[in-house]
Amino acid sequence: MPDYKAPLRDLRFVREELLGYAAHYQSLPACRDATPDVVEAILEEGARFCEEVLAPLNRVGDREGCRWSEAGVTTPSGFREAYRRYVEGGWSSLAHAPEYGGQGLPESLGMAVTEMVGSANWAWGMYPGLSQGAMNTLSAHGTAEQKATYLTRLISGEWTGTMCLTEPHCGTDLGLLRTRAEPRDDGSYRISGSKMFISAGEHDLAENIVHIVLARLPDAPPGTRGISLFIVPKFLPGEGGGLGRRNGVRCGSIEEKMGIHGNATCVLNFDDATGFLIGPPHKGLACMFTFMNTARLGTALQGLAHAEAAFQGAVRYARERLQMRALSGPKAPELPADPIIVHPDVRRLLLTIKAFAEGNRALLYFAAQQVDIARYGEDEQQRQTAEALLAFLTPIAKAFMTETGFEAASHGLQVFGGHGYIREWGMEQNLRDSRIAMLYEGTTGVQALDLLGRKVLMTQGEALKGFTRIVHRFCQAHRANAALREFVEPLAQLNREWGELTLQIGMKALQDREEVGAAAVDYLMYSGYACLAYFWADMARLAAEKLAAGSGEAAFYRAKLQTARFYYARVLPRTRGHVAAMLSGAGNLMEMAAEEFDLGA
Repeated sequence: MPDYKAPLRDLRFVREELLGYAAHYQSLPACRDATPDVVEAILEEGARFCEEVLAPLNRVGDREGCRWSEAGVTTPSGFREAYRRYVEGGWSSLAHAPEYGGQGLPESLGMAVTEMVGSANWAWGMYPGLSQGAMNTLSAHGTAEQKATYLTRLISGEWTGTMCLTEPHCGTDLGLLRTRAEPRDDGSYRISGSKMFISAGEHDLAENIVHIVLARLPDAPPGTRGISLFIVPKFLPGEGGGLGRRNGVRCGSIEEKMGIHGNATCVLNFDDATGFLIGPPHKGLACMFTFMNTARLGTALQGLAHAEAAFQGAVRYARERLQMRALSGPKAPELPADPIIVHPDVRRLLLTIKAFAEGNRALLYFAAQQVDIARYGEDEQQRQTAEALLAFLTPIAKAFMTETGFEAASHGLQVFGGHGYIREWGMEQNLRDSRIAMLYEGTTGVQALDLLGRKVLMTQGEALKGFTRIVHRFCQAHRANAALREFVEPLAQLNREWGELTLQIGMKALQDREEVGAAAVDYLMYSGYACLAYFWADMARLAAEKLAAGSGEAAFYRAKLQTARFYYARVLPRTRGHVAAMLSGAGNLMEMAAEEFDLGA
């Protein structure tokens, strides 16, 4: 299994040099404790924990998996001890409110730690990762009593949390869910039904698990308008803050999965379990979106994590593996063959991974800044602008970053050749683990419909303009810079085309609404490539400035500039195929009758 080394230099480049996080934190009074010294100490210590504790357990989790019994679920060897050390280190409380036991640091700083956790051991990281969404949901919608009872223990890490949406007969279409919630005289509810695909739904890491559950009240209207949200703990709270009786929720089984074997993906059966309403009746889906949006950015981060793991494993192997001679003549004449990193096709694979990992990191941490502003900003207009940008970027980040993360994992395996297909190298595990990210928290198709239909067309393009204005200002500011012409001119053209394509699709959709669904995935992928084009142009701008100033890290900045050129020359042209596909219309998808699909069977 490749050793994991936290990419602290690139984290610093993106956070501090590119996005100005030090000034960002000082501009938000609630974030001013995140001084450069504090941030650096947290990143350094987080890197050490991930490299020394979590990364060695990654292969263990894949090999052993989780074990189910009537008594509960046992996690792989070392997972429980690692969680104990995580809690003792205060990592679970990092970015949460001090009044409930948190350290009050910005959520974007917590995201940087989460990236390292995910790259080191994604399956393990899902246990505390699901708790983040539960905490955010309770913070936003819980009562004072619920926060005192549940939020404090989630923040401390004594308890963990889950998100319970999916049922055997309904996944994305939550309007079909059947789990029932019947009111009791004491103000609680009797919850009955089954949920499946519940990540971290049962385990032995913490003493209690707090399930956040969607269910229907007896008088609920049909569809999504009739969904309410409930807290259903594994153990009910007891006297003095301890554990009370076991609640009526049990793990019926755990799924046999393609990847993330170290995380228990559970079927949960609720048999007259006691639950407590969060938020207003019949408004549960709106409340649950607090959790889901947290999870969607977390899943975007998974794409980045697997790309980073792929790059680290592949580049080390490519430097060491000897195979053939370079076409232009031997590069290592003292060796029997050249390292494969000299071959153009291996370079293509490595640079594609690098372009996605580093470009997506910039996109993610830009989105994380918007999270901070939306949560902590003191100016109402500033908060609204950040919320609008975040709403637009979230479906792009979730879908594009997971699609390209899987591609990066596949390229990483390819660099190893036949060895990549062998378990001992860890690259096939990285590929298997990465594949789920395109499915959960809304598939790529669902995110694409959300982006094009709800976020762009339903706002008459205003959501898109919030980002394209940023790109336009960048292009205007640097249009006279000859050193950046190779980036600024194509970026400005792409930015104009983005709006024109949106208008064309919108006009076609007025005649046939299927045009939205037909164009959506290509539109989202085009949007993702356009976003990364902006961030790579800005990274190239910064790298060129550092090189011109005579930086002592010339090799680092040259690599940035060269990767930006690779992205523009060899990756960005993919947008041409997406344009052709999205404008080709719905007819080539919808004309064939359903019964004609299997006539050759």
